[in-house]
Amino acid sequence: MKSQLGKLPLPQPAETYVPSQRAGHKIASLGIDEGSIARLAQLPPLHRDPFDRILIAQAQQHQMTLLTVDRAVLAYNLPEIVQV
Repeated sequence: MKSQLGKLPLPQPAETYVPSQRAGHKIASLGIDEGSIARLAQLPPLHRDPFDRILIAQAQQHQMTLLTVDRAVLAYNLPEIVQV
């Protein structure tokens, strides 16, 4: 969606570029599972973007680190990456 809106320029169409980059960097795809949906329903309304909220719920459900510059996402209980 970001690419379609012109907010994320990509060298190829997203449907081609994203899978090729995932494969090239050996990044697995993470589906939306029932546990993440249950976690999503419990999130406090600190962030309004539904896509970001799903990412937050998945990160919490699967004990994953979520990299972001979005301060609203940082308000949730997620592992932190500290820049030194």
